[in-house]
Amino acid sequence: MRNIIFIHGLESSGKGFKGTYLKSLLPDILTPNFKKFKRNLSLDTLLKKRMGQLNLILKKRTSWIIIGSSFGGLMATLYALRNPEKTERLILFAPFLATPMLQIDDTSPINIPTIIFHGKHDEIAQYQASRECAYQLFTNLEFNSTEDHHDLNKTITTLNWNKIIT
Repeated sequence: MRNIIFIHGLESSGKGFKGTYLKSLLPDILTPNFKKFKRNLSLDTLLKKRMGQLNLILKKRTSWIIIGSSFGGLMATLYALRNPEKTERLILFAPFLATPMLQIDDTSPINIPTIIFHGKHDEIAQYQASRECAYQLFTNLEFNSTEDHHDLNKTITTLNWNKIIT
């Protein structure tokens, strides 16, 4: 059994479209719900709370394949940067990388196999800025541009998941 987790985006949940779809393909995947986004909570505070939840989940096992979407892509990246020895592979969907919360200038690139899918028409996670950050962060990167928007729901259902996670 592989250790695989899906980290949902800012306003989603583990029971959203991606979490449900991935669970149907990969029955052993973890699709937890992280602390709900509320407008009165800063993103920094929410990130700290969600990272605390993520660390508790991931500390039980090693060698994780982490799938992160948008804000969940930011969380997956932060976890991998801090725990490269416990991260086998990253699969990121429209990751929210162009943010001061990542502190990219203080970070050394990591060599974890990383696959990113990012819609060219994404108006939320800034396609070009995220792409530039990705190339600064990951030395073993496959960056896939798609004709999709931020949710990437069209893209996700067309991928060869067996190939992606092996």
